[in-house]
Amino acid sequence: MSLTLRQKTAAILEGSGKYRKIAHGLDVFLIALIIFNVIAIVLESVPALAQQYYRVFFFIEVISVGIFCIEYLLRLWCCVDKVNYHDKSKTHFAIRLRYIRSPLAVIDLIAILPTLLMVFFTFDLRFLRVVRLMRIFKLTRYSRAMQLLLAAFKEEASSLMAAFFIMSLVLIVASCGIYLIEHDVQPEKFGSIPAAMWWAMATLTTVGYGDVVPITPLGRFFGGVITLLSMGMVAIPTGLLASSFADQLRKRRDAFNEAILHALVDGELDEHETDHLEALRIQLGLSASEANQAIKLMTSQRAQNMYCRHCGKKL
Repeated sequence: MSLTLRQKTAAILEGSGKYRKIAHGLDVFLIALIIFNVIAIVLESVPALAQQYYRVFFFIEVISVGIFCIEYLLRLWCCVDKVNYHDKSKTHFAIRLRYIRSPLAVIDLIAILPTLLMVFFTFDLRFLRVVRLMRIFKLTRYSRAMQLLLAAFKEEASSLMAAFFIMSLVLIVASCGIYLIEHDVQPEKFGSIPAAMWWAMATLTTVGYGDVVPITPLGRFFGGVITLLSMGMVAIPTGLLASSFADQLRKRRDAFNEAILHALVDGELDEHETDHLEALRIQLGLSASEANQAIKLMTSQRAQNMYCRHCGKKL
């Protein structure tokens, strides 16, 4: 059965089936465009360059936003045929509404919205430039590391919230403590608990700017205790993210290995199974070398399991 234009567009944007090479070329083009656009925005912040090459920066912005708009509209149009969103029980409007609320779609919208709003409203150029730089997050769609990190954040959301809640409590306790100790000696720096929070934040994050420091013996002792406590506090979310990041990578590898074993039920991989594994590799964000190594390993294990260890006969 031949595919419709919308299904072909969805396949290209997903990088599935026989359109993988076209999708790869499109991804490379969009990545290059995003990087080039971000570099242009950074250079535009230099007044001399902005004044001299105003037209160049303007055309770069218009062309880039035009391409990003077309990409966004195409993704919104064909999302109903994507594997992750395909649902016959829901209307196309409901599916598209769900897609609009997805993180990657929000990032795509942020990439084009500032320039579109500039047509109707007046913005501070510095603010607009910073918001436009958010386009760099569009690389999340093509970055395996960023996808794993987002998955790690989602997986450990409750644990991270608990860790940040504890850090908030420690921040308040540290601010109140240093306020009571140093308030009379340094009223200009520790005149209130909110003012003391700057010192507590710098200390808890182990940054230690040094612009606000306790000078009394008790204040220094208290500051030392908070510093030692903060070393463990900061390590909690870092450890959670590192562990979850490695776990996400392991899960993706295990899922790919399971798919290989399922394809090797008959002992060999045909063309259809090879195409399916290649599509799954791209979807999971695994490199080609990793996938080839996994296929060789699973094939070898499958071949060994087909023969008896004692007599060598085929099972």
